[in-house]
Amino acid sequence: MRGLRKPGRPGGFAVGTALTALAAVGLLVSGCSTGGTGTRDEGAAVTSPVERGAPTPAASASAPAKTVNAVALLRKDPLVSPRIKADLQPCGEDTYPVDTSYGNLTGGTAPDLVINVMTCADSVGVGTYVYRQRNEEYQNVFAAEEPAVYATIDRGELVVTQQVYAKGDPLSFPSGEDVVTYSWADTKFSERYRVRNDYSRAAGGDGSSVPDYSPSEN
Repeated sequence: MRGLRKPGRPGGFAVGTALTALAAVGLLVSGCSTGGTGTRDEGAAVTSPVERGAPTPAASASAPAKTVNAVALLRKDPLVSPRIKADLQPCGEDTYPVDTSYGNLTGGTAPDLVINVMTCADSVGVGTYVYRQRNEEYQNVFAAEEPAVYATIDRGELVVTQQVYAKGDPLSFPSGEDVVTYSWADTKFSERYRVRNDYSRAAGGDGSSVPDYSPSEN
């Protein structure tokens, strides 16, 4: 490229430029007629993948086509308990204690919907639900209504975390948690993994609520 800019006599520059242009035209015609590796190959590199490559994938179910009014969906769902529906009150101006996640859990053509309902005071989960879109309507395919519960989507699987309370545990200090992973199979979720995490009482508590596991004396 810089050779074309090299200084020289004006006449020589003009002649050299003309000859170079004619040579370029000759190469272009030759490449188009013989199927060489010239300009024609460069053009094909842009158009060929569109014509002969893999078909354009369908719309991914990982991104929602539209957002859903989660509060309205829960209120009209007969599978949601009256207790949860009674808790569906705004914490502030039009702010409800509801988290909504969209993702592909059931392999459908539309994103699935995970809804977590919490308390306004301390954001403790009191109910979690999974909805699957079918015939333009959302169907409840999973529900857990126990405190404190919360569900997330992790690499196409449903992960439900539930706090475990022993007798005397305050709400802010559970004894542990169960983390359960569910996968969609056929028409329902099936449990795949379960992990129990026991919390230490060494920090944040005086140990007064730790259950006594010492052997009983007969």
